[in-house]
Amino acid sequence: MVMAVVVKTFFLQAFYIPSESMEPTMLVDDKILVQKVSYWGGDVKRGDIVVFDDPGGWLGADESRHASNVLQGALEKIGLFPTGGHLIKRVIGVGGDTVACCTDGKLTVNGTALDEPYLLDETATKDQTFEVKVRNGYLWVMGDNRGNSSDSRAHQGDPGGGQVSEKSVVGKAWLRVWPLGRAGFIHKPSSFDAVNGK
Repeated sequence: MVMAVVVKTFFLQAFYIPSESMEPTMLVDDKILVQKVSYWGGDVKRGDIVVFDDPGGWLGADESRHASNVLQGALEKIGLFPTGGHLIKRVIGVGGDTVACCTDGKLTVNGTALDEPYLLDETATKDQTFEVKVRNGYLWVMGDNRGNSSDSRAHQGDPGGGQVSEKSVVGKAWLRVWPLGRAGFIHKPSSFDAVNGK
């Protein structure tokens, strides 16, 4: 039990996907492992899929569900049962970035248009126009299912302006463990290479 708590605190933690906001990359009730090692000595990167604590009022009732019995609750606490009550999104912008929508229907980061093959419907991106400067220590996050994701765009009127503190990030999505037919490592796309190279 002690080893499980240590692993959950410093290395890996299990989560389930509560909504359709990350389709098609992740489906409802997918079980994933989130690794924390990547952020020990480095910053969150553009393109990472991260799990983070609710900044306040982002989660709906169906997404904030927790373990349904005492045993599951105990296993959640030591990291042996997938945890709920968190959000999972893709990092689009990091501190200092300017994220805008849209140029020719594409999202831009620091003026570079992104090719986003991981989206469920790329045309849904342009449904909401905006331009934001991401504050240092914060992230701009969006779901891959742009037509059905209550992400940074939907919370621009909140006190934080829709930006998520890096301190609230639990870790990076690393491995899908269930269902077995889709199990495997979660890779970051090359979409952000041009931005990272600037």
